[in-house]
Amino acid sequence: MEHVKKTTHLTKFELTLWLSSCCAIILIFILNSHRDVLTLTASLIGVTALIYVAKGRPVGQILTVIFSIFYAVISYRFHYYGEMITYLGMTAPIAAMSVITWIKNPYRDGEKEVKVATMSFAATFILFLTSSIVTLIFYYILKYFNTPNLVMSTISITTSFLASALMLFRSPYYAIAYACNDIVLIILWILAATSDIRYLPMIICFIIFLVNDIYGFINWQSMKKMQSSGL
Repeated sequence: MEHVKKTTHLTKFELTLWLSSCCAIILIFILNSHRDVLTLTASLIGVTALIYVAKGRPVGQILTVIFSIFYAVISYRFHYYGEMITYLGMTAPIAAMSVITWIKNPYRDGEKEVKVATMSFAATFILFLTSSIVTLIFYYILKYFNTPNLVMSTISITTSFLASALMLFRSPYYAIAYACNDIVLIILWILAATSDIRYLPMIICFIIFLVNDIYGFINWQSMKKMQSSGL
């Protein structure tokens, strides 16, 4: 266990959370008669990305880019075009930009932990104004493509955009936005699973993501407190 902790740079709790999440995903894959390797792979990459994003490590953003590609393919297969467009055209590019932003803004020189930032009122206003515009535009795009569950798919785009942007700005509230997005996606994939049982693991995947995002918010608040005190 100690060797694994040193290799992964995770605390005992984080290591337990990550291993438990991976085991749950693998167990669901094994128990599901309609096994989908792509879904399994995406889920394992996603949960690994989340634990490192929760630690404020740039590698988490790199894994987020990879997860976005896998998840976009899965979404395309069920005609969830909103999810596909969101993760390929928004989440992946912003995560790629976040890699650069996080590397350029370490808490201390030589450390990989990102410096937690506080957004100004002006930046917050612009973010919510932009998200409103993005929501409106994508609603009509998704409607044009006859996207299933249009309203929930549109809400997913809003929460995904907010989460990605807040990560780029190094705000702890990225995790709250992602937690909201997880809830929306749990609903979306429940609806999908009623038509195709192969997508049942995606429900479990986002329930696990929700737990990890809640931890992410708690840990970023802790990071912010420690950084402010100079520890």
